[in-house]
Amino acid sequence: MSRQEKSETEIASLRREIDDLDAQLLALLNRRAAIVRKVGELKSGKRVYRPERESQILRGIAAKGGALPAESAIAVFREIISACRALEQPIRVAYLGPQGTFSEQAVRQHFGQGVAAEPTATIDEAFRSAESGATQFAVAPAENSTDGVVGRTLDLLLTTPLRICGEVELRVKQNLLSRMKGIKEIRKIYSHTQSLAQCNGWLGQNLPKAERIPVGSNAEAARRASKEKGAAAIAGEAAAALYKLNVLERGIEDDPNNTTRFLVLGQVDAGRSGRDRTSFVMSAENKPGAVHALLSPLAANGVSMSRIESRPARARAARWEYVFFIDVEGHQSDAKLAAAIGELQQRAPFFKILGSYPIASN
Repeated sequence: MSRQEKSETEIASLRREIDDLDAQLLALLNRRAAIVRKVGELKSGKRVYRPERESQILRGIAAKGGALPAESAIAVFREIISACRALEQPIRVAYLGPQGTFSEQAVRQHFGQGVAAEPTATIDEAFRSAESGATQFAVAPAENSTDGVVGRTLDLLLTTPLRICGEVELRVKQNLLSRMKGIKEIRKIYSHTQSLAQCNGWLGQNLPKAERIPVGSNAEAARRASKEKGAAAIAGEAAAALYKLNVLERGIEDDPNNTTRFLVLGQVDAGRSGRDRTSFVMSAENKPGAVHALLSPLAANGVSMSRIESRPARARAARWEYVFFIDVEGHQSDAKLAAAIGELQQRAPFFKILGSYPIASN
């Protein structure tokens, strides 16, 4: 038998082994789905989305290691969880649309394909959808590593009854899309204002004479570019597929680590997962040392603060001028954090817990 014949025989044998493993995997997946259904029956209508439980599962998968990269293993198991969750209860999630936006990508990255993702025209509408019960959850952008916070999302968090029950950190890869064949044909570029800013350096170097036109979303930019000769859009690859555009250039963002953080909001409270974050917002009186005095309970109780962001207070009649959005490590039920929160509630003129939730596992 020649070397080629031996190689072909070995390949055929390995393929049979793969077929056997696939059959075993399918049998195990069906067994898992059957157990999930039994769990759903025992819950008797209780919520099926448990962010802390799902986070624990995915972290455990990542920790096990193996031939499959952790990121790939997490992606596979996220879809398994998503498909099984859908057997218990249909889940609808509102996001800033239209289809093809990074917000939709964030929904899929967090919930998987087993949910109904429903686009809205504005962030406000996404909040209202979850508040009214039209959808169970909303996913909204909160901050970008390049451009900072999304002010409208923070403003809505002040008054919404929704709680943060999860977060998504999405690596944002900007691409130049067009029906044209090359960048020399591009005369105008559509994109969201933030995306134009994130690609400012690349555009200045490669398309300095092209007109830059801001629009409501990158998906809308792709839609417009698909209808105009000489036009391009800056958007994700999902938009390219949706609007049948050519990807002229990939990864044109100036910061290679460009990341957007999204919040998952719903009328549920996430339990402790073992690796959590708590967000709250509070006010401070307009006098010297007020903010330092308010933050001292965190240090006194050994609570680590990971972010603080100030925003002008919207209420004219308020006794304060700014509110402060703060993220700390831990769950609000943890003893040290609970003690710090108790002190803050007594000291701050206004204090609101926005939610405790698992730190993003991407």
